Amino acid sequence: MTYLVVLMVYMVALVLIGLLSSRRLGGLEDFYIGGRKVGPWVTAVSFVAAYFSAVLIIGGGAFGYTYGMATIWIGAINVLLGCTLCWIVLGPRIRKYTKRLGTMTIPDFLGESYGSNAVRLFASVVIFIFLIIYNVSILKGMGHIFEIVVGMSYIHAVILSAIVILFYVAIGGYLAVVWTGFFQGWVMIFGLLLLTFASVWQAGGLSRVHFSLRAIDPGLVSTPGVWGWAGLISFALIVSFGVWGMPQLVVRFYSIKSVEVLKIGTLIVTLGGCIALLPYFNGAISRTVLPQLPNPDLAIPTLTKMVLSPLGGAVFLSAVVAAGMSTFASVLIIASSSVVRDLVQKGLGKELSPGRAMTYNRLLSVIVGLASLLIALRPPSLILVLCAFSWAAIASTCLWPLLFAVYWKRASGRTCMASMILGCSTALIWMSLGNPHGIHGFIPGIFISALPFLSSILVPNTLFRQ
Repeated sequence: MTYLVVLMVYMVALVLIGLLSSRRLGGLEDFYIGGRKVGPWVTAVSFVAAYFSAVLIIGGGAFGYTYGMATIWIGAINVLLGCTLCWIVLGPRIRKYTKRLGTMTIPDFLGESYGSNAVRLFASVVIFIFLIIYNVSILKGMGHIFEIVVGMSYIHAVILSAIVILFYVAIGGYLAVVWTGFFQGWVMIFGLLLLTFASVWQAGGLSRVHFSLRAIDPGLVSTPGVWGWAGLISFALIVSFGVWGMPQLVVRFYSIKSVEVLKIGTLIVTLGGCIALLPYFNGAISRTVLPQLPNPDLAIPTLTKMVLSPLGGAVFLSAVVAAGMSTFASVLIIASSSVVRDLVQKGLGKELSPGRAMTYNRLLSVIVGLASLLIALRPPSLILVLCAFSWAAIASTCLWPLLFAVYWKRASGRTCMASMILGCSTALIWMSLGNPHGIHGFIPGIFISALPFLSSILVPNTLFRQ
């Protein structure tokens, strides 16, 4: 009963935020990017909530359970590359140039920057398809925590989560996403800290955790440990450097009110991002008290039920739901805009009134959410495997085009298109081969996608030079 009461209070709070946000919508720019007037605190905390979603809490715990303490390095690299460096290197220029071009989405910005409609269309299709896969991993994480902690069936848990998110996104747009993300970020931070302290206490302290893991396998307390350098480094890079090409996170730079306040936001996002270390750490701890789980994705939910009181478990349940909902909501906005604005309006040249465009966006948000829901009812693989698959495809497509768009203005649309096609196809082929040598498909994907841009710089008469 405690779980349900806390959860219902939380859900009602999200619905109210959605309703209040809907009253502030003045047009499409408000729906897509909050009218470019969101403050640094809300932007930074919602960035953390969207970045470190239920995928991190549940999936990161599964990796910590499987590979041990070495996975904490993934969280540390997340903070350095995915938060601090991303905000310093990419944030100011994205805010500056998207404002100058009047663009509100990633495909639109790339299309305008390179003067290519083909770039806009290709980016919108890739983003739309692979964000649906990413959404499946998010719903799967929320489903597992409900399943273990509350006793609700996995299917009912996934459906409930999806319905609440679809409601507040459809009525409130980006303002609802960013403000619920701000609220959810604080819930997530508090919940992870609560679980960490309780887990260390239950395990008998840090020294006991270390010796217990060493007794199971010495590789669980060393680096790179049982995973190996190739797997550890390549995965850390995809979930850190890959952020630079992920539209649901980059869009935060579109919406912040000015370049000047990005400095404040950088400090906030760095401190808040430190929670990325905790799920991996808790997953490793769970290995000492839950030695034989049938599915590593159940490590964090089962640990929660073991070490926390019903009230504490309810708070942590809200934290996981908060993390998942924040990211899922961000993805819905990006996926719907990639179809309505980038594919239909800009790509195909179809005229839509602002009112009709907003209606279509709301409808597409619901359709994308339902498609993700249907797949999540019988999801494949581990959560972080799904996450990494979608991130590899999208980041290999968008990362270099975004960076060169804001730092080097001499590349052509042909250069960008070659980079996107080569990067995405290389990542997908590599992953379909089972990630040879333990290297994730993201690594060869971003390496190959950089070649057209490097060629256009180094070789004056190359095919890719204007």
